[in-house]
Amino acid sequence: MIHLSGKVEKIGGVESIKGLLKLSRNPALVPILAKDRGFVLIDGPPQSEFKAIFLPFASKIIPDVNCPVYRLPKELEYLGEDDIVAITPDDSRMRVLYRNNSHQNSILLTERCNHYCLMCSQPPKDVDDSYLMDEVKELVKLIPQDALEIGFTGGEPTLYGDEFISLMQLIKNFLPNTAVHILSNGRAFKDIEFARKYAAIGHRDMMLGIPIYSDDPVSHNHIVQAENAFDETIRGILNLKSLNQAVEIRIVLHKLNIGRLKNLCEFIVRNLLFVDQVALMGLEIIGFTRANLDALWIDPIEYKDQLSEAVGILNAYGIKASVYNSQLCLVNKDMEPFYRKSISDWKNEYAPECEGCTRMSECGGFFTSAIKNRYSKNLMPFRD
Repeated sequence: MIHLSGKVEKIGGVESIKGLLKLSRNPALVPILAKDRGFVLIDGPPQSEFKAIFLPFASKIIPDVNCPVYRLPKELEYLGEDDIVAITPDDSRMRVLYRNNSHQNSILLTERCNHYCLMCSQPPKDVDDSYLMDEVKELVKLIPQDALEIGFTGGEPTLYGDEFISLMQLIKNFLPNTAVHILSNGRAFKDIEFARKYAAIGHRDMMLGIPIYSDDPVSHNHIVQAENAFDETIRGILNLKSLNQAVEIRIVLHKLNIGRLKNLCEFIVRNLLFVDQVALMGLEIIGFTRANLDALWIDPIEYKDQLSEAVGILNAYGIKASVYNSQLCLVNKDMEPFYRKSISDWKNEYAPECEGCTRMSECGGFFTSAIKNRYSKNLMPFRD
């Protein structure tokens, strides 16, 4: 499991680092670039003046430089070229905001939300966290232009209104070739003018991931704990697709909606056949899911046949389907073409029962939170 934060120890220099910092391991980086970067010392001292120096945990050498010097914790020694970090004002902790070698960079835009989903992994907070938007705008300008993909999540990012549109335009300007995936409940796009502003950005590879949890409006609204959510989400999707915008439907699988999974997929192929893809996702046992676990938890082995039937319906009508957050031994063999290793490496583990499985490298494993709380006791590791 990769760590995205940790304690740092400031051992040299007077000034603190303000704002975000892009890192380098190149001691010979040209001065014009080095002056705005942090240097991760591995093989030898820098030949240029950097904005800060970061030492491995066990390093005994403190370079004689005119900038802040920090000792990294062991779990962050992986940091390297073009990674982007932030250090707290008291110089005690570091957050990793972007990893250049990862395809799983997910960027939090806000913790505010107009849903209160029973299985929310990021419980909403009624706070002014607009500083996150300011930080993300700075981050976007630092991300390498050859980045393959980035994701944005919340809370509900569209609660920023026109500022959300401005951020997406900024991304179009700085990262025109980077695939962008945005998690949203889609309700803001019921306003056709807002949907048109989004469409006008014209990014070549930008997709919204929008959840629908049931074909029954009452059930969907109960799961997200918001009135009129189903109708507004469907209207939002219709508006977006009328403007040729890419939309993914996300379905989190749990006890409250598994009984109507077939019905939901039939609803999608009858009414939303034009969506770009559908993701069927296992539970992440964190946040509200942990509080509502007994009401939500169902062993994946109990619904593997329903999952096969649901994916079969989508596939028969030409809708791209993907199975996320599941274990390879708990899905039917006909699901393997649709199976994805989807759990981000910073929250991914395998159960003790997986030891010796011959297909572990193909399997997505578990969320760390599942290992700590609850997972299927019907694992069947492959042995040949």
